[in-house]
Amino acid sequence: MKIVKVTYTSKADYAGQNQDNIKKVMTDLRRLDHPGIFYHVCLGADGKTFTHTAFFEQDEYQQVLFDLASFQTFQRELKASGPEVPPAQEFLTLVGSSKPIF
Repeated sequence: MKIVKVTYTSKADYAGQNQDNIKKVMTDLRRLDHPGIFYHVCLGADGKTFTHTAFFEQDEYQQVLFDLASFQTFQRELKASGPEVPPAQEFLTLVGSSKPIF
């Protein structure tokens, strides 16, 4: 299993557009219904800090996410917006879960 956490802070005036772009990615992932991908995004109390956590049953499933046009648009537009704090990626190890992920 591969777990990736990405955290960044968008500019306040871009946070709404970023949320819209994330919702498009989520719509595409739900439509795809890939059994080996679990992905969620949370917004911090400041209204502009985003934390993405992606669980991939197999490493190569990450490419499925990267290949989505909506994800490519999300990444391109986020980068162009000039985030206050750029994305920082961290790889995690699952210790336990209240429900099965895969």
